[in-house]
Amino acid sequence: MQREPDATIRVGVGYDSHRFVPGRPLILGGVLIPSETGLLGHSDADAVCHAIIDAILGAAGQGDIGEMFPDTDPANKGRDSIGMLEAAVRKISAAGYSVNQVDVSVVAESPQLSPHREKIRARLASALGIDSSSVSVKGKSNEGMGWIGRSEGLACIAVATLKRNR
Repeated sequence: MQREPDATIRVGVGYDSHRFVPGRPLILGGVLIPSETGLLGHSDADAVCHAIIDAILGAAGQGDIGEMFPDTDPANKGRDSIGMLEAAVRKISAAGYSVNQVDVSVVAESPQLSPHREKIRARLASALGIDSSSVSVKGKSNEGMGWIGRSEGLACIAVATLKRNR
């Protein structure tokens, strides 16, 4: 069965992970989180934004974060991921889509996201051009298992729905 190219609603899934390192700021969803360690990456390593970027680009059939912001491009060194997210929103808009809602799970032993959740939701909503009630951010433990359980890093999974602009 052939896919409907002008589907009214589209769904995308994004994933990102980064290891913790000392001496870097920890930025999640565009919010600076107090921490002794930050995430290692070419940009600011905001895994929340990176997972959402992949989710919205994928839903719109517009590639992925590595194509749009290659780590081989010196312009992306230390780049602000909220700005990257805003650019991805502009790209999907040019393709005829807008973000309907986003749901993100952050899998980490620490930090606790609950004290920062509302600020992250508001920051993401602003970048996505939607109301914060359409942005869900959840923190999940890996129950001490694997590299996440050993607090070596964290992972994010994002699901986004897009609607066709008419």
